[in-house]
Amino acid sequence: MDVLVRIEARPGDSPVLAHVNSIPVLPFGTRSRREVVTLYGEADAQSLALALAATVESERMEAQQSGVVRHLGVWPDRGAVGDSAWRDATTGRLVTRDLDIPLLILEARASELLGECGATLRRVAAGLAMPDWPEGTERALSFTLSANHTALIGGGAGDTLRDEVGVENWLDSLRQADGFTFEIEGD
Repeated sequence: MDVLVRIEARPGDSPVLAHVNSIPVLPFGTRSRREVVTLYGEADAQSLALALAATVESERMEAQQSGVVRHLGVWPDRGAVGDSAWRDATTGRLVTRDLDIPLLILEARASELLGECGATLRRVAAGLAMPDWPEGTERALSFTLSANHTALIGGGAGDTLRDEVGVENWLDSLRQADGFTFEIEGD
């Protein structure tokens, strides 16, 4: 699962923790499904894990469909609320489904995610919270998590969700992209 995590200021009149929007796999297979997670307020691993738990649980609730688009809000007192939509393969009609995932289920799944890939989630949250982002830059980082045999998504036992890209060097990549690198010998 490809994940793009963004951070925005918390809306003044809403206690929402995050929004999750799923972008489906393209029909010609150039990329995997992408989850766009928007965290509000301070970035932390727990909020990110709750948002990812919402997408994992929403996928578990649905029959495997191609081209599913999801829109979920994650609330601190209610859980995840939103909807999903896809085109029926036989009729071509748009099918929609309301999603309501209780907070207890989200917290349990988030705990599993933190247990399996907590280091990655903490690094991403720390990267978003770094004070040295260039002025006016939107704070956003992407990473990839793979579900070996869809263990967490499908509810199977044994294999688990793991970090597949080695996020250790994402900060170096960010600094190189922004021109913050320098040569050690000629400094």
